[in-house]
Amino acid sequence: MAVRSGTQTLPTLAGLAVVVLWSSAFPAIRVASPELGVIGLSFVRLVVAAAALLAIAPFLKVRIPAARDLPLILACAFFGMTAYQLLLNWGELYVPAGTASIIVASAPLVSVAIAAYFFKERPSGIKVVGSAVAIAGVVLVCLARTGLSMSTAVWIIIAATVVQGIYHPLTKPLLRKYTGLEVATYGMVFGTVMTLPFVPFGMDRLFSADGPAWLSAIYLGLFPSALGFVLWGFAVSRLSVTASTSLLYLVPPVAVLISFLWLGEVPVASELTGGAVVILGVVLVSQGERIRNHLRVASMK
Repeated sequence: MAVRSGTQTLPTLAGLAVVVLWSSAFPAIRVASPELGVIGLSFVRLVVAAAALLAIAPFLKVRIPAARDLPLILACAFFGMTAYQLLLNWGELYVPAGTASIIVASAPLVSVAIAAYFFKERPSGIKVVGSAVAIAGVVLVCLARTGLSMSTAVWIIIAATVVQGIYHPLTKPLLRKYTGLEVATYGMVFGTVMTLPFVPFGMDRLFSADGPAWLSAIYLGLFPSALGFVLWGFAVSRLSVTASTSLLYLVPPVAVLISFLWLGEVPVASELTGGAVVILGVVLVSQGERIRNHLRVASMK
């Protein structure tokens, strides 16, 4: 259903706020992870986010999921919350926040591959080209600081990107029954539960972490996680798919800017070039067909 332009101001502002919140998560992780530890940060962030979402759940009419959907919800929670956050926190101990944000931006490539293999969604030629372009950009970013060999930390960030890419197609069947906010709430709650077995191995770091690390962890839970999903649900329900998806292309450059202002991280030229190539490839993957059809219609006028 088309949305009148006059009603798009608030949803667009909400979407832009989400871009800033999700971009700020990468440098916040760099601040918190060394002190709280990989496990401690994941647990604190998930607990805070789950508690915040559960607190507002009655007001936003979040429903209890059906028992038959629990296996899929658990899979989404594992890949999208537990595994993703543990891997990203681990990788960002060594990889700059801006670099990590650029690599993670390529997660839609994994989603396309998963959809093609498991759901038999045959990718179009333009998606294949876009995937190749984006992969080239990711390689350029990964090699920017390490030369011809990629570090273990970069591979960990790539692993985080893969599990995030797995998460998105897994949510598709759920999003036919539940709202995006409901799926996010289920994911945060069950993601917290699945992180619990790891907590004893990181308990000592929780008690020794300093104030800034705790503030960053709480910020991550309340704002990029909880508030981010609430605002994103509001935005995507009122914007077109093209508009909402396009906003996410802003996350890597905004993350690079925030990382520079907050942490003093200066990206190297090849990272910026690679980041632009990644975004171009992801645009072709997600919007290529729409752009081609638009150009075809325009040429016929």
